[in-house]
Amino acid sequence: MIDHEQLTSAFQTAKDLLLAECRNEPGELPHWEGELSTSALSTATAVMALQQVCNAGRTAADYSLEADFAALIRGGLNWLAEHQNDDGGWGDTVKSISNISTTMLTHAVFHATGTADEFAEQVEKAKAHIDEKGGVPAVVARYGKDKTFSVPILTHCALAGLVDWKEVTSLPFELACLPAKFYSTIRLPVVSYALPALIAIGQVKHHHRPSWNPIIRFIRNLAIKKSLRVLDRIQPPNGGFLEAAPLTSFVTMSLAGKGLADHVVVKRAVRFLCESARPDGSWPIDTNLATWVTTLSVNALKEHVPDDLRSGLSKWLLDQQYKEVHPFTNAAPGGWAWTDLPGGVPDADDTPGAMLALQKLARSQQERDSREDAKTRRVRSDLRAFAPSREKSETQTLSADPGDAGPVENGAAWLLNLQNRDGGFPTFCRGWGTLPFDRSSADITAHCLRAIAQWLCDGKPRDYSHNQWKAWWLASSLAESERFKLELDTGETFDTEPRNEQQMRRAVRAIESGLVFLKRVQRPNGSWVPLWFGNQFAENDENSVYGTSRVLMAYRDLGMLDAPEAQKAAAWLASVQEPEQEKPSSLDPRPSTPRGWGGDAGIAPSVEETALAVEVLLEFDSYRKNAFDGISWLIDKVVDGSVSVPTPIGFYFARLWYFESLYPLIFAVSALRRAVEISESSPA
Repeated sequence: MIDHEQLTSAFQTAKDLLLAECRNEPGELPHWEGELSTSALSTATAVMALQQVCNAGRTAADYSLEADFAALIRGGLNWLAEHQNDDGGWGDTVKSISNISTTMLTHAVFHATGTADEFAEQVEKAKAHIDEKGGVPAVVARYGKDKTFSVPILTHCALAGLVDWKEVTSLPFELACLPAKFYSTIRLPVVSYALPALIAIGQVKHHHRPSWNPIIRFIRNLAIKKSLRVLDRIQPPNGGFLEAAPLTSFVTMSLAGKGLADHVVVKRAVRFLCESARPDGSWPIDTNLATWVTTLSVNALKEHVPDDLRSGLSKWLLDQQYKEVHPFTNAAPGGWAWTDLPGGVPDADDTPGAMLALQKLARSQQERDSREDAKTRRVRSDLRAFAPSREKSETQTLSADPGDAGPVENGAAWLLNLQNRDGGFPTFCRGWGTLPFDRSSADITAHCLRAIAQWLCDGKPRDYSHNQWKAWWLASSLAESERFKLELDTGETFDTEPRNEQQMRRAVRAIESGLVFLKRVQRPNGSWVPLWFGNQFAENDENSVYGTSRVLMAYRDLGMLDAPEAQKAAAWLASVQEPEQEKPSSLDPRPSTPRGWGGDAGIAPSVEETALAVEVLLEFDSYRKNAFDGISWLIDKVVDGSVSVPTPIGFYFARLWYFESLYPLIFAVSALRRAVEISESSPA
């Protein structure tokens, strides 16, 4: 067992670092915001968008902006030139290896801006890299049948004059004119969240090289104005589609490239791009993941969230819940997005995160209130509304299944309505199952099951030792004598109020079918692969350590660590831990190097992946030695100050890499906190 004092000191240090990152300015509600990585891809596309606007003869004054387009373009070009990799290519982040997509986008920008001669060295090296990797066919092959990203890349290059328009696949933008409920049925060639690209890029392709088929040409000509109205309707008021510079840039360059530089969509988008540029000349991949990192932070800290932050954090999270149908994906009310900004879209990873965080904050508040006078408790009822209740309140009118439900119950309803027929959960829209970033995924499904089960248990804290979620569902409909017997059998106290029994039954069925899905998609070696996270050094960019850890957290919370799938997954996770560094000799006085995790076997460990693996392996007696070796590795990172150094593990907008500055710290705090709990409960 690790030294308890050293462990608690490391946890305290990491916890203080994380709390120091919480924004708690006067007049604002507390929350975390983090910082997303700067992106060569975002920078290249933003520069191209502004250049197309300039090519149309527009200046910032035409858009009532104080920005300087020329300065922004110059700043972006200089940043790109300074951050080219040694092999001549560019990666998505400053820590990413080169890829064909970002390299082609960046190479094209130097040509589009007429600066290829000025940056001749960079352009020549980039061209060599592109030729070596296979050029246009390589881009098409990288994304397969998913046109979400390959067509925008080729459109970008066509606008620069480097790719013939005949090589750009036509997108059926006329389908955007159909009612949104038909989108999943007609099987669009782009993922659900890329509708703006479908419309804008489809139109610029139609403008430069219309279909040879006269009927299709006629239909598309008729659809131009109507699809532009759709684009106008789904654009957020700040102009940023999904808060993402690349998607917003692709829309802007396409519309400006077909002569619509004065369209209202372009005006809003240009404002967003100008306002999101960073002082060093670059653009981030997205504005922020504020809601996501706030829920991650709360769930990592648990009872260590300071008392003076609890009410404000809860209020801030409640403010982020969508209370109306979302215009972009037509999502029902009740979900949460990754950001507090208008470009967010409710999804099935941020919604369970918010549900878990709110229930944790509410339960902590209630536990503290239980020690106060009953009259005082009645006054301090602001957080108690988060638990399912029949009392009406201002925040209890947004249910996807209308009724007197609380926000967490609304979130549960939202998730239940999203579950696919295969038992898994997609990210944004039910039924969009043909493309990779729309179909059910293991990590998101596991997250949803955790949140639904916690709601079934009325937000009660769990000891990870037995199955509680079915018991709570049963207790809600039992007579008092039968409930008392169930309490004796389970050791639980079921302080239940009248609840939505039909929804609870749906929730139990959802968990059961979700578990069937997880069992079916588990790989033969015991691992699971996540959807929105990867490792650039692993085969197919997959991150099985992230995926397996996240799914095991669901088995942990459901009290099912004894299940064969969980046991097999834990064994695999322990097997891919990096081996200890051998000493040169037995006389070497240096201690053995603790062991961490990368995305798979043989990959250099990171704080993020090590922390995730450690947190779940701590629950298995058989692998506690592995877990505490990983804890030692994390402690070393806390001591040397590198616990906050992020790794590119996130995917954004198809296979576009990013890193988030708070990920390593958040995951480390969660793992260290759990290790402290176990250390305190286990005799030395």
